[in-house]
Amino acid sequence: MERAQTSQTMAELEPGLRRVLAPNPSPMTWRGTNTYILGAGEVAVIDPGPALGAHRDAILAALAPGERIGAILVTHSHLDHAPLAAALAETSGAPVLAAGPSDWGRSETMAALARDGGLGGGEGVDAGFAPDHRITEGDTVAGGWGEIGVIATPGHMANHLSFAWRGALFSGDMVMGWSTSLVSPPDGDMTAFMASLDKLAGREDRVHYPGHGDPVTDPRARVAELTTHRRGREAQIRAAIERMGTATAEELARAIYTDVAPALLPAATRNVLAHLIDLWTRNEATCAGRVSMDTRFHLR
Repeated sequence: MERAQTSQTMAELEPGLRRVLAPNPSPMTWRGTNTYILGAGEVAVIDPGPALGAHRDAILAALAPGERIGAILVTHSHLDHAPLAAALAETSGAPVLAAGPSDWGRSETMAALARDGGLGGGEGVDAGFAPDHRITEGDTVAGGWGEIGVIATPGHMANHLSFAWRGALFSGDMVMGWSTSLVSPPDGDMTAFMASLDKLAGREDRVHYPGHGDPVTDPRARVAELTTHRRGREAQIRAAIERMGTATAEELARAIYTDVAPALLPAATRNVLAHLIDLWTRNEATCAGRVSMDTRFHLR
């Protein structure tokens, strides 16, 4: 993997589009969070990023003299995407637009599992996030930047949105070129994630600008690759359960993710749990008692 860069960087990706890289590199964020500035004069900011004063200053420094922020859009409320929104809104006077707070939009199944409390989860969630205005599928955010279309893409989180602009899609953590996404229940939902991939497969965006990493220049191929990967992982989980009879998410992760660094095994376990709950939701797997991290699943 490429060595993470820790310095602030600003780049013009295409006419009317700037990217400011947040200084928060990690195994989960790669080089850092991509904050995007759309338009000129009156601009829109997508994913202001983590609550770092240096990153707020870098975003403001990337504006030309006389430019102002007219809207702040958030793809989803993880700590590496959303917390700076409040400070940037206070500085600029611009409203924060998103689908809803961090517990918004969960399926009935995920809401029930969250209430039950046996799943854990909550990794990296900005629990205090609250947008000024809620936006949803089919809405348009218009201003000096033109028009930004709102597309609901739940799965990585229930409140995850993507944004369409001039043939490009700002895909947040839904589609990235350097990595697959973490899907950690009850905030993440594999059933919803696969449906969102199907939705994106039917689009004809010319490029995806993800929350982390470089632009995805062949979006349809990457979406197909991610779909194949997830279906392949489900097949591995099914095969492992057949061998083992019954298994927990952690047992399956240790059996399947044999090339993963130990520090990343907890994240792999969360992904496996998401697949197991998807199979359980589809009535293709079952378990005794409530669904939790320690539940033993078997195939029907």
